[in-house]
Amino acid sequence: MSDSASAREFIPVSIAALTISDTRTSADDRSGDALAQRLTDAGHRLADRRIVADDIYQIRAAVSAWIAAPDIQAVITTGGTGVSGRDGSPEAVAPLLDKTLDGFGEVFRALSFDDIGASTVQSRALAGVANATYIFVLPGAPGACKLAWDKLIALQLDYRTRPCNLVEMMPRLLEK
Repeated sequence: MSDSASAREFIPVSIAALTISDTRTSADDRSGDALAQRLTDAGHRLADRRIVADDIYQIRAAVSAWIAAPDIQAVITTGGTGVSGRDGSPEAVAPLLDKTLDGFGEVFRALSFDDIGASTVQSRALAGVANATYIFVLPGAPGACKLAWDKLIALQLDYRTRPCNLVEMMPRLLEK
């Protein structure tokens, strides 16, 4: 963020967080906790938070409900981006997207390489927009969630970030 960015006022975003796991509960959802803490510490609003099984249709149902909700501007999911038979987050979310933000996954994997090396090729993180709602699909590891938030999402969901950010595009997302 440049010095001139401080002249702009922060605009809080209403964000829903979805943990995708067959084993996590609210008592041990470290990735969901990390995201919730970071987004509220940044001044955003945690609009809703849920945990669903690693099931394409449960994932799609939760994300679809938030996409349709007029008071939710962004959705962050964690989990289900690997290559096991149960990992289906990208398959659940991708058909819902009106547009993809291909650079998100590319940059996330580049940043992740510094932490986990070649294992980053197993990540299928992605992002896009659907019905004027930004959606970020992250791996389930707490470190991956922290990296994605700290290095990418927090900056793009901050109106003060220059030269551009996703918040300033929100009023134009539904233009035809």
